[in-house]
Amino acid sequence: MRWQRLESQPEPGAVAEPAMAQPAVPQTRGGLLGIFRPAPPAAVMLTDPQEIARKYSHWQKLVLTFTITGYATFYFVRKNLGFAMPIMARELGIDKVAFGTFLSLQGVLYGVSKFGNGFLADRANARVFMASALIVSALVNVVFGFSSSVVVFGLLWMVNGWFQGMGFPPCARLIANWFPPKQLAFNFSIWNSSHNIGSILIALLCGFLVSGYFFPPNWRLCFFVPAAIALLISVLLWFNLPDTPPSVGLPEVEGTHVATAPTDSPEDFRAFLMEKVFRNKYIWLVSCANFFVYTIRYAVFDWGPTLLLEVKHIQIMHGAGMIAGFEAFGLIGALLGGWITDHFLGGRAGRACIVYMALAGVSVFLFWKVPPHSEWLTTGLLCATGFFVYGPQCLLAIVAANLATKRAAATAVGLTSIFGYASTTLSGIGLGYVVKHYGWDVGFEFLLGCAVAGTLLFVAVWPAKAHGYNE
Repeated sequence: MRWQRLESQPEPGAVAEPAMAQPAVPQTRGGLLGIFRPAPPAAVMLTDPQEIARKYSHWQKLVLTFTITGYATFYFVRKNLGFAMPIMARELGIDKVAFGTFLSLQGVLYGVSKFGNGFLADRANARVFMASALIVSALVNVVFGFSSSVVVFGLLWMVNGWFQGMGFPPCARLIANWFPPKQLAFNFSIWNSSHNIGSILIALLCGFLVSGYFFPPNWRLCFFVPAAIALLISVLLWFNLPDTPPSVGLPEVEGTHVATAPTDSPEDFRAFLMEKVFRNKYIWLVSCANFFVYTIRYAVFDWGPTLLLEVKHIQIMHGAGMIAGFEAFGLIGALLGGWITDHFLGGRAGRACIVYMALAGVSVFLFWKVPPHSEWLTTGLLCATGFFVYGPQCLLAIVAANLATKRAAATAVGLTSIFGYASTTLSGIGLGYVVKHYGWDVGFEFLLGCAVAGTLLFVAVWPAKAHGYNE
């Protein structure tokens, strides 16, 4: 691996300048907000190529390990509600429309937060940003577990959605800063395993907590136990994550330089965002496609335990294992999609998404039609759905990051995300209303329509090129 050389080599013991100035952030903020400032460049920059390569290898592994661990833990305190819902419905009398409202409110606030915080994360310290959000989200879960009011549940889940939206943007900033464009797709797909790891572990954990094997089923444990784990992981993030390569004495990664770089002026930075993100038609197209990808993804995960119980007559513990399988095969699909994009498609991840999304629709159709008594076949088709849904779920972020360059990666991914999480208006309250009044058959037809719409939008993204690849 080759790295950008510094513009000038410092004398021994002298303070070196980084290869390119980082986006400047006003240094006048003090007090509590001051901790969110980006880490400044190290006083001494490394110049020896072998030492640079060794340090990069170390930090890249550390960045992947802790961003995967951290983001997976966000799922512990966001995706636990679905497994508590059947018991909450029985004990508290909450219906599907109310649960769908919880899911939709959280999802919309999550998307707005992810988008809004993308602006901040591009110019903030990734370590502090991520760890702080996880701490608050864990505390919200604790309060949720002590509550019994439907109104309080809704308000708390909205607050949780906002702080959950602060988890992804710093990850996008870190991956885009620490890996060159030609390795971005595969490494981003490795990082994307955090979604699946978190989903698998929370499914198994909550399935165990509500199984009644060692104690009576208690939905409140689905919030207390994950919150305790999240608080522990947030401490690890605080003490282990870096910020940018220059902050630890390394030059910027080769291929991440851009022709137009933001200067000290906020106006120049906004102009850069307009050029690279908001006037890029392909980013808008993949954002719309993301709406339909996430509708299917969250419909399966959030409603999965209820759907399997009511349609396939599978108990919650077994259903939790099947949802874990959905996520495990999603991990494989995402990794394969990233590898194919880097090695065969020249970074054009949108092209792989066409095939993935079309086959996701086929899998949903077959899952719908398989007889309820065929539990193994049902499991296999649910896993196939996960495989094909998580391909575009991962690759969409790669499309956005490559198109926007590292300088605006978090903002671009945040834009695609606000569309993705706006989909919870369909996968949450929308699907809850449809199923309550018309049944699960109409619900499946609804999901098939989403698969078709997503496929057509990906077809429109076919010509998009990836920044940093030779044409």
